Amino acid sequence: MSNLKLYEWSWDQGRGYQAEGLFVASEEDLKPMLGRDIYFGEICGKHSEVTLSFDMEDFTIKSDDQGFIEQLMALVSGGSRSISGYNPLEYFEDQRDDEEE
Repeated sequence: MSNLKLYEWSWDQGRGYQAEGLFVASEEDLKPMLGRDIYFGEICGKHSEVTLSFDMEDFTIKSDDQGFIEQLMALVSGGSRSISGYNPLEYFEDQRDDEEE
Protein backbone atom coordinates (compact mmCIF):
# COMPACT_ATOMS: atom_id res chain seq x y z
CA MET A 1 0.00 0.00 0.00
CA SER A 2 1.56 3.20 -1.09
CA ASN A 3 0.71 6.72 -0.09
CA LEU A 4 -2.84 6.06 1.04
CA LYS A 5 -5.06 8.86 2.28
CA LEU A 6 -8.27 8.93 4.27
CA TYR A 7 -10.84 10.77 2.13
CA GLU A 8 -14.27 12.13 2.95
CA TRP A 9 -16.96 13.29 0.55
CA SER A 10 -20.51 14.55 0.91
CA TRP A 11 -23.32 15.29 -1.51
CA ASP A 12 -26.48 17.11 -0.42
CA GLN A 13 -29.32 17.33 -2.90
CA GLY A 14 -31.62 19.06 -0.44
CA ARG A 15 -35.04 17.93 0.77
CA GLY A 16 -33.38 15.32 2.95
CA TYR A 17 -31.46 13.60 0.17
CA GLN A 18 -27.77 13.21 0.83
CA ALA A 19 -24.93 10.76 0.54
CA GLU A 20 -21.49 10.72 2.10
CA GLY A 21 -18.56 8.45 2.61
CA LEU A 22 -15.25 7.95 4.36
CA PHE A 23 -12.77 5.72 2.56
CA VAL A 24 -9.07 5.04 1.99
CA ALA A 25 -7.44 5.42 -1.42
CA SER A 26 -4.38 6.72 -3.18
CA GLU A 27 -4.60 9.65 -5.56
CA GLU A 28 -3.78 7.21 -8.35
CA ASP A 29 -6.86 5.16 -7.38
CA LEU A 30 -9.07 8.23 -7.80
CA LYS A 31 -7.72 9.58 -11.09
CA PRO A 32 -9.47 7.11 -13.48
CA MET A 33 -12.92 7.94 -12.12
CA LEU A 34 -12.59 11.74 -12.07
CA GLY A 35 -14.94 13.49 -14.46
CA ARG A 36 -16.85 10.31 -15.25
CA ASP A 37 -20.49 9.65 -14.40
CA ILE A 38 -20.80 7.09 -11.63
CA TYR A 39 -24.14 5.41 -11.10
CA PHE A 40 -25.04 4.94 -7.42
CA GLY A 41 -28.49 3.49 -8.00
CA GLU A 42 -31.41 4.39 -5.77
CA ILE A 43 -29.34 5.46 -2.74
CA CYS A 44 -31.80 8.25 -1.88
CA GLY A 45 -34.92 6.12 -2.12
CA LYS A 46 -37.04 4.44 -4.72
CA HIS A 47 -36.73 5.98 -8.21
CA SER A 48 -33.95 8.36 -7.11
CA GLU A 49 -31.46 7.01 -9.73
CA VAL A 50 -28.40 8.95 -8.48
CA THR A 51 -25.49 9.53 -10.88
CA LEU A 52 -22.56 11.69 -9.71
CA SER A 53 -19.35 12.94 -11.26
CA PHE A 54 -16.36 13.86 -9.08
CA ASP A 55 -13.40 16.23 -9.22
CA MET A 56 -10.50 16.11 -6.74
CA GLU A 57 -12.04 19.15 -5.03
CA ASP A 58 -15.02 16.98 -4.02
CA PHE A 59 -12.80 14.98 -1.66
CA THR A 60 -11.44 16.21 1.66
CA ILE A 61 -8.25 14.59 2.92
CA LYS A 62 -8.82 13.72 6.57
CA SER A 63 -5.42 12.07 7.11
CA ASP A 64 -2.35 10.94 5.22
CA ASP A 65 -0.68 9.31 8.25
CA GLN A 66 0.12 5.81 6.93
CA GLY A 67 0.32 4.20 10.38
CA PHE A 68 -3.05 5.63 11.43
CA ILE A 69 -4.68 4.62 8.15
CA GLU A 70 -3.43 1.03 8.40
CA GLN A 71 -4.67 0.76 12.00
CA LEU A 72 -8.04 2.28 11.07
CA MET A 73 -8.50 -0.15 8.19
CA ALA A 74 -7.62 -3.11 10.41
CA LEU A 75 -9.87 -2.04 13.30
CA VAL A 76 -12.92 -0.57 11.62
CA SER A 77 -13.26 -2.32 8.31
CA GLY A 78 -11.35 -5.57 8.62
CA GLY A 79 -8.78 -4.40 6.07
CA SER A 80 -11.30 -2.96 3.62
CA ARG A 81 -10.76 0.52 2.25
CA SER A 82 -14.39 1.49 2.91
CA ILE A 83 -14.69 2.97 6.39
CA SER A 84 -18.25 4.29 6.40
CA GLY A 85 -20.97 5.43 4.03
CA TYR A 86 -20.61 5.20 0.27
CA ASN A 87 -17.24 4.56 -1.35
CA PRO A 88 -17.41 5.95 -4.91
CA LEU A 89 -14.50 3.73 -5.95
CA GLU A 90 -16.58 0.62 -5.32
CA TYR A 91 -19.40 1.93 -7.52
CA PHE A 92 -16.92 2.96 -10.20
CA GLU A 93 -15.22 -0.45 -10.21
CA ASP A 94 -18.60 -2.23 -10.42
CA GLN A 95 -19.55 0.02 -13.34
CA ARG A 96 -16.26 -0.67 -15.14
CA ASP A 97 -16.72 -4.41 -14.63
CA ASP A 98 -20.21 -4.18 -16.18
CA GLU A 99 -18.87 -2.19 -19.15
CA GLU A 100 -16.22 -4.85 -19.84
CA GLU A 101 -18.70 -7.72 -19.96
